[in-house]
Amino acid sequence: SSGINAEYGGVQRDVQSINTLRIPHLVPVNEILVEATTKKVYDKAHVYHINSISLNSDDETYLSADDLRINLWHMEYTNVCYNIVDIKPVVMEDLTEVITAAKFHPTHCNHFVYTSSKGTIRLCDMRARALCDQHSKLFEEPEDSTTKSFFSEIISSVSDVKFSSCGRYMVSRDYLTVKLWDLNMDTRPVETYNVHEYLRSKLCSLYENDCIFDKFEVVWGGPSNSILTGSYNNFFRVFDRNNSKDACFEASRESAKPKTQLKHCKVSVGPKRRKDEINVDLLDFSHKILHAHWHPKDNVIAVAATNNLYLFTGK
Repeated sequence: SSGINAEYGGVQRDVQSINTLRIPHLVPVNEILVEATTKKVYDKAHVYHINSISLNSDDETYLSADDLRINLWHMEYTNVCYNIVDIKPVVMEDLTEVITAAKFHPTHCNHFVYTSSKGTIRLCDMRARALCDQHSKLFEEPEDSTTKSFFSEIISSVSDVKFSSCGRYMVSRDYLTVKLWDLNMDTRPVETYNVHEYLRSKLCSLYENDCIFDKFEVVWGGPSNSILTGSYNNFFRVFDRNNSKDACFEASRESAKPKTQLKHCKVSVGPKRRKDEINVDLLDFSHKILHAHWHPKDNVIAVAATNNLYLFTGK
């Protein structure tokens, strides 16, 4: 305080002439501005839109993926990257699938997975070769010939994949389902959850309005005991793996009010419906939850519904 009192208006004062004591005080600011500043730019490595970025467990490298390539970066070097996956054919007319998502293993820094529009998940080991054009394991569910249709390949496209915290399991999301995979069993998923099976009869109209190409994220909750993913009409669904139960909720301004308990949402497909149900024909497909996240430690989830972000806390 002596320095503050000895100087006033940028002019040094005589200490002997000071007869009043000025105390610093805090002035409240009505508006707090938060700005994001760019630290580094890693550019000129992708021709197509980037769909995935995943940090490696070594905290030094990360991968970035677009429709046809996956690149490996070191955080200290912005102008150099290594191409580790390239599925671009010599003739683009021969292209049959694209990369939809990519993710590093949470503990093994040499392992990563990437998914494709054909519904496959490939596990790669960077120790095997520099260019991981040959996968170590291929995870793919056998196609059911009884349910095959014109839309089968479209709805089987994997939009997201996430490792469990222990690294033993993976969870993937396609258009209608969530699948849980064991890294030790690549023949079929160990668990399958229906997200909005009631839309199977609406695939034709969803194809016409391009909603069938929407990319929904999927996330783990808690110690990998729960799974969260989004749907239409601002619905999101939570699957409890401990008791094999699931619940559907709606993200809205009413449900986001303090101390408001979320109510279960139910969808009916027939002409008759109960009081607490909504008919599938009344769903709003322009309101959808594509992005969601579960807090790594607390029972808190965040869901993005169009231009709104909702936070929900569990008891």
